[in-house]
Amino acid sequence: NALIKVGLDPLRSAALMALSATAIAGCCLPFLVQPLPAAWPWVVLSTITHLGYFAGLVEAYRSSDYGQVYPIARGSAPLMTATLTTLFVGEHLGPYGWGGIAMLAAGVLLVSLRGGRDLARLDRRAVGFALFTAVTICAYSVVDGVGARLAGPGMANAYSVWLFVGIAPVVAVYGVIRSGWRMLPAMLPFWRTGLAGGFLALASYGIAIWAMTVAPIAIVAALRETSVLFGAVIAVLFLKEPLRVTRVAAALM
Repeated sequence: NALIKVGLDPLRSAALMALSATAIAGCCLPFLVQPLPAAWPWVVLSTITHLGYFAGLVEAYRSSDYGQVYPIARGSAPLMTATLTTLFVGEHLGPYGWGGIAMLAAGVLLVSLRGGRDLARLDRRAVGFALFTAVTICAYSVVDGVGARLAGPGMANAYSVWLFVGIAPVVAVYGVIRSGWRMLPAMLPFWRTGLAGGFLALASYGIAIWAMTVAPIAIVAALRETSVLFGAVIAVLFLKEPLRVTRVAAALM
C-alpha cells in the first residue's frame, strides 16, 4: 500500500503490482496441486471483489493522504468481517474477540478524525472511498476464507496462487479503461518497485488465506490490521505526512 503512493500514480502502481504478483504466481503454478472444484466459484467471486477493492483504494488515494485512507480502509473491515462471519459462516467470537475488534475500530475512527489535505475538516470523498474499500476487504476476506477451506486440506497456497493469476488481468483491463494504453509504457521504469510490491502482496495475503483455514476468519482479518501501525510509521518517516497526537493515541489503541 505504501508503494502505491510512491513513483507512479495510484492506478498505474496498483496495476503494475497486480501484474507483477501474477507473474510470480504463474511461476509457482507448475509446482502446486490444483484446488478442489468446489473452490473455483469462490476464486471467481473473489477476483470480482478484488476489482472493487483496487478501484476504491485507487480513488481514495487520489483524494487524500496515505495516513488517513489506509487506517480507514484496513481498520474498518474487521468489524464488518466479524459480523458477516457470525451471521453467515457460523463462527462465534468470545467477549475478548469482540472487545479487541471494537477497540481496533475505535482506534481507526480516532486516527481518521483529522486528516487529508484539509486538516480542519474530514475529507468526505476520501472517507467514502476508504469505507467502500473496507466493504470490499470484508467481502473478499469472507469469500477467500470460505473458498480456501473448500479448496481441500493443505490447498490454501494453491488457492492463493490461482486467485492472483485471476486478479491481474481484471485490474489491467480496468486500468486501461481508466487511463488508456499509454499507462503500460509508463510502468516499465518502475518494474523493480512493482515486482517488490507484487511479491509482498502475494506473500502477505497468501499467509492470511492459509491462516483463515486454521483459525476464525474474523480473528485473522483483525490481526492483519496491525499493519496500520507500520502504515503510520511509513506515512510519517518516508512519505513525510504530519505526526499528530491523534495518530499516536490511535496507534496505542
